[in-house]
Amino acid sequence: MRYSRCFHYALPLLLAACSADLSPHAAIAASTAVAINTAPIGALPYPEVDPGLGENLNPNEKALAGQIADNIEKTLRAQYQPGSARRDAHPKAHGCVKAMFRISDTLPGNLAVGIFQPGNSYISWVRFSNGARNVSRPDSEGDARGMAIKVMGIPGEKLLENDRTADTQDFILVNHPVFFANDPQDYLSLLQKTDSGSYLGKLSIPFALGLKGSLIAWETGRSTIANPLQTRYWSMVPYQLGLGPGREAVKYSVKPCAEGTDSIPAHPGPDYLREAMRNTLQAGDVCMAFLVQPRTSSRMSVEDSMTEWKESDAPFYQVATLIIPRQRFDTPEQNQFCENLSYSPWHALPEHRPLGGTNRVRKIIYDRISQVRHDMNDTPVQEP
Repeated sequence: MRYSRCFHYALPLLLAACSADLSPHAAIAASTAVAINTAPIGALPYPEVDPGLGENLNPNEKALAGQIADNIEKTLRAQYQPGSARRDAHPKAHGCVKAMFRISDTLPGNLAVGIFQPGNSYISWVRFSNGARNVSRPDSEGDARGMAIKVMGIPGEKLLENDRTADTQDFILVNHPVFFANDPQDYLSLLQKTDSGSYLGKLSIPFALGLKGSLIAWETGRSTIANPLQTRYWSMVPYQLGLGPGREAVKYSVKPCAEGTDSIPAHPGPDYLREAMRNTLQAGDVCMAFLVQPRTSSRMSVEDSMTEWKESDAPFYQVATLIIPRQRFDTPEQNQFCENLSYSPWHALPEHRPLGGTNRVRKIIYDRISQVRHDMNDTPVQEP
């Protein structure tokens, strides 16, 4: 969940039919038809809840979402000069690569929903990142690691009111299965303590998170990895799969197709994760499996972002394969192209509607911060 950047480990709230030409520069040049977001900042309506899947509003949730967005906007405007604004969380990218999202040839009927139509393939843009707000933080230090997938060429009306006609579907994941907060009031308190400038206020941050939240944040923030392309990621929060009486709650995960990983260098440079990606994709293609985890019990609450759905109780099923072809991604043009992209779990078909309070708050925050960032940089908010 990308509420923001409270500790160095704060993370996003968290957080096309395939062409024969996979040249990144050809793809960028071809991205001339765009859906441009022209809604005023803060104009999106708050999501309604689905009691049938166990959703229920927290007290004052809508107002708190606005206050959190206000807090982050204020911090961004104070932190960055016009023309240099970055994301509030996950601002440091290891690389943004072009990929193919291939749906499996056969799927059970309950999983063959939305974009998961057997045999289809779509061009995608995948961004790998660190969670820390400090873009100069060395990769060797513990941090949340993010993976955001933008699947292209998806027809149908989307959920975001200011991007209804966009042809994209986003998936946002982090290399930890759960998030460290549920209640937006607790999160707002956390931000206020973090930004207070008071030493005592910062010492009291664990009390805002509670014991369980503090442990999750500590586990997430101590993560070190050798290669973003060899790491497993989770959606952390649930999503709807399907429409009508047959709809269900699911979570997502992405993992490498092959076992084994590189080793962290003995003397890693500050950007060694980008170097690892560059070396891997110079050598050949990369394969990652996209998995769906259907909920198997109502006790697996869609409002609880802090409790893992154990795989022993709710197995994951592969529905797609992400093929990242050999490529040269680390160019100024491609880096800038991807820096201007916005990812949101609400860039989605109704069949993949985000569920739970964490996701509802994300809708407001993600849209606000994207528009603020693009406004400060004098660039349009647009989908490729």
